[in-house]
Amino acid sequence: MLSKKRLLICLTALLTTGYANAQTPNIDPNMGIIPAPVSVLKQVGTFILSQETSIQADSVNNKAVQFLSSYLQNKFALKNKLQAYKGISVSNAIVLTSTGTENLPAEGYRLTIEPQRITVAGKGAGLFYGVQSLIQLLPIERAATAKIPCARIEDYPRFGYRGMHLDVCRHFFTVEFVKRYLDLMAAYKLNTFHWHLTDDQGWRIEIKKYPRLTSVGSQRAQTLIGNYHDRMPQQFDGMPYGGFYTQDQIRDVVAYAQSKYITVVPEIEMPGHAMAALAAYPELSCDTKLDYKVAETWGVFNNIFCPTEKTFGFLQDVLTEVIDLFPSKYIHIGGDEAPKVVWKSSAEAQAIIKRLKLKDEHGLQSYFIQRMEKFVNSKGRSIIGWDEILEGGLAPNATVMSWRGEAGGIAAAKQNHNVIMTPSSAGYYFDHSQARSDLEPLGIGGFAPLAKTYAYNPQSSAIPAAQQKYVLGVQANLWTEYITTENKVEYMIMPRMMALSEVAWTPLANKNYTDFAETRIPKHLAWADANKFNYRVPTAIGAKDTAYNAQQLTVDLKVPVNGAKIYYSIDGYDPNETNDIYTHPFTLNIPSDQYRELKTIVITPTGKRSLITRTVVTNHTPMPAVSFSGTTPGVKYELVAGSFTETGQLDGARVLDTGITKTFNTAAFKKANRTFGVTYTGYFNVDADGKYIFSTQSDDGSVIYIDDTMVVDNDGKHSLYEQPGEVLLQKGMHKFTLKYFEAGAFSTLRVYLTMPGKPKGEFSAANMVN
Repeated sequence: MLSKKRLLICLTALLTTGYANAQTPNIDPNMGIIPAPVSVLKQVGTFILSQETSIQADSVNNKAVQFLSSYLQNKFALKNKLQAYKGISVSNAIVLTSTGTENLPAEGYRLTIEPQRITVAGKGAGLFYGVQSLIQLLPIERAATAKIPCARIEDYPRFGYRGMHLDVCRHFFTVEFVKRYLDLMAAYKLNTFHWHLTDDQGWRIEIKKYPRLTSVGSQRAQTLIGNYHDRMPQQFDGMPYGGFYTQDQIRDVVAYAQSKYITVVPEIEMPGHAMAALAAYPELSCDTKLDYKVAETWGVFNNIFCPTEKTFGFLQDVLTEVIDLFPSKYIHIGGDEAPKVVWKSSAEAQAIIKRLKLKDEHGLQSYFIQRMEKFVNSKGRSIIGWDEILEGGLAPNATVMSWRGEAGGIAAAKQNHNVIMTPSSAGYYFDHSQARSDLEPLGIGGFAPLAKTYAYNPQSSAIPAAQQKYVLGVQANLWTEYITTENKVEYMIMPRMMALSEVAWTPLANKNYTDFAETRIPKHLAWADANKFNYRVPTAIGAKDTAYNAQQLTVDLKVPVNGAKIYYSIDGYDPNETNDIYTHPFTLNIPSDQYRELKTIVITPTGKRSLITRTVVTNHTPMPAVSFSGTTPGVKYELVAGSFTETGQLDGARVLDTGITKTFNTAAFKKANRTFGVTYTGYFNVDADGKYIFSTQSDDGSVIYIDDTMVVDNDGKHSLYEQPGEVLLQKGMHKFTLKYFEAGAFSTLRVYLTMPGKPKGEFSAANMVN
């Protein structure tokens, strides 16, 4: 029996390392595997893998067999003997076989680990995925032997389409890196690579019949510096940029993907996003007199393909070569963000509308897509298009990729069309920030943290039960306007790709975010760290950017990457390697009317760092009511001019306007001012003593003061982000001050309040007085 002292030491060690024992059912029900399997039944004992272990298989040339053999040799220096499996009982062996898999769903596998042998049973991709799960059970460190806990695992995917996208048009990536990208996909059982090959900023695939597509269309003169929403006037780097894949390189990537059971779906954009093609062949435009060039900035351009016979002939020639290179069932033809301005003013386009008796330009786009679909169908393939292809009427056999939320996917499924869900609003645009944008690398904006990606369910309840089958699966997209390096690609997709894989593979009933984020992710990021993959280091588990009232600050943390260390400070300075290392939980008492500030940072074995978290805990007595007798509804506002990076800069700025308003909506200010700041002041009544939680959701910075004390700190130049703060208030009137600035892109400001015993709701200026 353990003494109390020894038990305490053991518990402290567990908290310090953050390491989850794979054989402890309550700690790690999924044995560290991502995505979580359908069924895991743990057994007593371990299998010991060594140099003497043989690999026996129905066919030693099978892709999964060769992959396992190579992995063990490359990662563990084990040269295990490959042998044909005779169907007899063997010891100290890993057996890979299709025997007994008749009733397994497509891509399913059974993994049985016994003390004397491991059996991976599956067919095709299923056998490969069984090997991937087995590999995840191996230790990270190289050793002469490896102990693998005994278990019986039965597993198969929830969705047949499990996709990752990569845009190589805005920024180009080498064949070697694309293969590395595919390696990560395969490790997490993703089976479709959506390769975005043409766009306004570059044409990246060799087309033999049209050499100018790459000699001209793959090169741009320069590239925008910084976020194109923020800089006015825009600035450019002045450096030529380009690159494309030869058809031999395309074949090489496709073959490599096939070796990992990944289908490559090419995307050739039409009718919009065509500037690179028009720069090469301006005769495909509706106005051939214009001087077209490959786009040097981002956004949506009016110049699109003209819907003429010459254009259709060109696109059919292009797709003929594309189809010869890609054996995939699907060809993605884009269809998104195609402005109709040029078509409205084009005599040719208007004549086509009249001749075909189309309703309008949306009908013309539908005709364009349907015509290209017929051609693709004639080649034995099917099209995928972004959800804009719904406009004007959906092509008969098209699959819709729903990116502007779920509405397009829901509408398509209700029409009995296949759907792939990839909503930007649900955390499936991996170019969006993983934390507040001013704390993350330069990006387009948006907020897509790991938890948001994980929480998504592709089968929307708005789709009737009979049409749920049309949801083929889910995909995450990585657009690369602001992603110039391979390191940044990996930073943006890891660990969110792991969340995608679990959404795409794991049954809803088996999903558990706490187990995923706190038990399995730390092990997988340690693997990424050891194997020189870049990734975003999560903040310490249990650490938050928040402020609240309490008499004590209790610190109970776990590392988010096994082997990493948590450094902390309580002196107001940012922590680093010179600070204390967190080793066990502790509590700080806070004297009355004082505060304590905890800052933490995670540093991995290879030196990667998390963001710094900041927790401020104040031991305030409840704020007394203030004396105020005003009755005018609404709040006062002061609008000021300037370009700001923090709300403190609003004080003393040039005043543009003052007045009284009953709304925090800033749209009216934005109409006349690209950048501005505004301060709102008023008073609100509290019905009862208690804790009140305010928050602002803003793009850009905002702060809230209650009775001249800061409660919400959502300051800084950033994209849409919500930050809470709490305060103890006594019954009666209280002063409210809200400061906000808009830095030039999108003007969004909302205020929320959670009152004692009531749910969170929007806090309206109309309910205040001044």
